[in-house]
Amino acid sequence: MELFLYTALFAPLVGSLFAAMFGARPKTKIAGIVPSIMLGVSLISSTILLVLVLTTGHTVHVEMMTWMATGDLYIPFGFVVDQVSVTMMMVVTLVSTVVHVYAIGYMDHDAGFNRFFAWLSAFVFSMMILVMSDNFAGLFIGWEGVGLCSWGLIGFWYKKESATWAANEAFIMNRIADLGMLIGIFLVYWNTGTLQYDGAFAAMPGLDTATLTWIGIFLFVGAMGKSAQFPLHTWLADAMEGPTPVSALIHAATMVTAGVYLVVRSNELYALIPNVGLFIASLGAFVAIFAATMALVNRDIKRVIAYSTLSQLGYMFAAAGLGAYWVALFHLMAHAFFKALLFLGGGNVMHAMNDELDPFKMGGLGKTMKGTMILMTLASVALAGIFPLAGFFSKDLILEVAFIDHHFIIYTVLLLTAGLTAFYSFRIIALIFHGEDRHTALGFHPHEAYKFMLWAMAPLAVLAVIAGALKGSYFEMVTYVLPATEYHVHSATTYWIMTIGTQLFVIGAIYFAYKKYMSKDIKVPDGTSKMENSFAYKLLINQYYIPYFYEEYLVKPYRELSTLCWTHIDQKVVDASVDGIAKAFYATGENTRAMQSGNLSTMLKWMVAGTVALLSLAVVFGLAAKYSGEIKLFLSGLGV
Repeated sequence: MELFLYTALFAPLVGSLFAAMFGARPKTKIAGIVPSIMLGVSLISSTILLVLVLTTGHTVHVEMMTWMATGDLYIPFGFVVDQVSVTMMMVVTLVSTVVHVYAIGYMDHDAGFNRFFAWLSAFVFSMMILVMSDNFAGLFIGWEGVGLCSWGLIGFWYKKESATWAANEAFIMNRIADLGMLIGIFLVYWNTGTLQYDGAFAAMPGLDTATLTWIGIFLFVGAMGKSAQFPLHTWLADAMEGPTPVSALIHAATMVTAGVYLVVRSNELYALIPNVGLFIASLGAFVAIFAATMALVNRDIKRVIAYSTLSQLGYMFAAAGLGAYWVALFHLMAHAFFKALLFLGGGNVMHAMNDELDPFKMGGLGKTMKGTMILMTLASVALAGIFPLAGFFSKDLILEVAFIDHHFIIYTVLLLTAGLTAFYSFRIIALIFHGEDRHTALGFHPHEAYKFMLWAMAPLAVLAVIAGALKGSYFEMVTYVLPATEYHVHSATTYWIMTIGTQLFVIGAIYFAYKKYMSKDIKVPDGTSKMENSFAYKLLINQYYIPYFYEEYLVKPYRELSTLCWTHIDQKVVDASVDGIAKAFYATGENTRAMQSGNLSTMLKWMVAGTVALLSLAVVFGLAAKYSGEIKLFLSGLGV
C-alpha cells in the first residue's frame, strides 16, 4: 500500500512540473490535460487507500527518509493514512480533479494557461503534504506551501494592481498567523521532546494546564489565519481577485479548511483544555453570523460565496470547539462539494457575462443557462440545509451538538445564521437566473459554458445530494481516530420540533428572498435608494469598516513609521556609517598612494622608515617584557 500512498502524494507534483516546463511557451492544452490526469491518478490512489481503511480499519504509515537528526531532535519525512487524513485526501483530490478539468475550459483563452496549471497542481501537492504528514514539522511544510501557492494563484493576473494587492494581503496576513503557529510547534517540541503526532499527544496529559493552554492558543492562531477567522478574515473576500477555479479550490477543499483540520488533528490536545475549545466554538459562532450578515447586501457573486465560506468555517470551528470533531470534519467534507459547485457555477455566469459580477445587472439567465442554473440551485439548496441534501445532515448535526451541550447562545446564533444563509443564497439565485431580463439592455449576450465543464461539475452535484446519507458509515470509520460521541436530542418531540422548525425557518427565508428579488421593479442600484443610504446597509457593505480601520490605524501608521526609520535611521545612521567607513578607507588609499610612485629613491626612504618603526616597536615590547614586574609595582604604587 506504500505505492498507492506515494502515488497519491506525488502525482500532483508530477503534473505541476510537467506544466511548468511549458510555463514560458504559448498556451498548449497538454499543459492542462496532463496535470488533470495526474490528479485523477491521485484520486484513484486515495480511493484505494480509503477502501483499505474502511475494510480493515488499519492505517498506512511510512517513513520516506530522515529530514533532521541532531542530538535529541529527529524529524523524518513521514506520512500517515488514517481515517482522518484519508477523508481529507479524498476531499482534496476529488474536488481538485473536478477543478482541473473545469479549468481547461475556463482558462481556455488565457495567455497564462500553462503557468496556471503549474501553480494549481503545486497547490494541491502542498495540501496533500499538509494532510498526510505524521508530524507537526511536515504539516508546517505543507502549510507554508499552500500559502506560497495561494499567493501565486490569487495574484495570477499580476498586471492587475488589485490582484497583486490581494495576493500580498493574503500572504502577509497568513505569515502573521503562522508566527503564532510556529511558536506553538516550538512549545510542543520543548515540552514533549518530539514533533510526531503520536508521541507528542501521548506526552501531553503529563503537562500542566497552563502549558497546554498556551500550546492550544498558539496553534489556533495559525488556524485563524489559514481559515480566515476574525480578526484575520479580510484576506478571504479579497482573494476573489484570482481566477474562479482558484477560488473554488481554496475556498472549498484546501487552504481555508486547513485550520479546521489542524484543530481536528489536535483533538487530543484540545480535549485537555476545554476552555480554549469553548473560545474556539464561540469565535466560530460569531464568525458564522458575522460573515452571513455581510453576504446579505454584497453585489459581487464571488464575494457573496466567499462570505458564505467564511460563515460555514465558523460552523466547523463551533463543532470542533465543542468537542464534536467528527461532526466538524463531516461538515467540512459535505461543504466542500456544494461550495465548489457554487463557485464553478459562478464562474460559468462570469464567462457568460464578460466577467460581470453584479447580479443586479443580470436577471433571466435561466433561459440561456439552464444547466448552470440547475447546478447552482442544487448547491444553494444543500448550502441552505434543506432535507434531504448533504447540508441538512451536517449543519443540523452541528445545531444538535450545541443544543445537547446546553450552549444555547451558540445554538441560537447558528440557527439565525442558517436563515441568513438561505436568504443570501437564494437572493443570488433569484437575481441571476429569474425575474426580468436586465442584461440585454446593458449590452450583454450570455451563453452557456462548454458541455464538458458542466459534466465535470456533475460529480459535485451528485455528492451534494447524497453525501449526507453517508453519515452513519462515515461515523463508524472516522471514530477509530476521533472521539466516538454520538449526538441525539433525548426527547423525540424536541428533536422533531427543532428539525421541522429549522426547516420552516430556512424555507421561509428562501421564500422571502424570492419574493423580494424576483419583482419586476428590480433595478440596478445607483446609491440613491433609502436602503442604500441607511446606516445598516453602509455598515454591512463596508464590512463593518474593519478594512478601513486596518488601513487607517495599522497600515498607514506602520508605513509612516517605516518611512521615518528609513529616512532617519537607515539612511542617516546605518548607510552613513557604512559609507563613512568605505570613504575612510578610500581616503587612506588616496593619501598613501604616493608610497607606490615607482621612484627607487622614494621607495628606499619608505623601507628605511618602516624598518626603524618595526625596530622601535621591538625595543619597546622587549623592554616592557623585561621590566614588567617593576612596571606593575610602579603602577600599583600609583594606585592603578
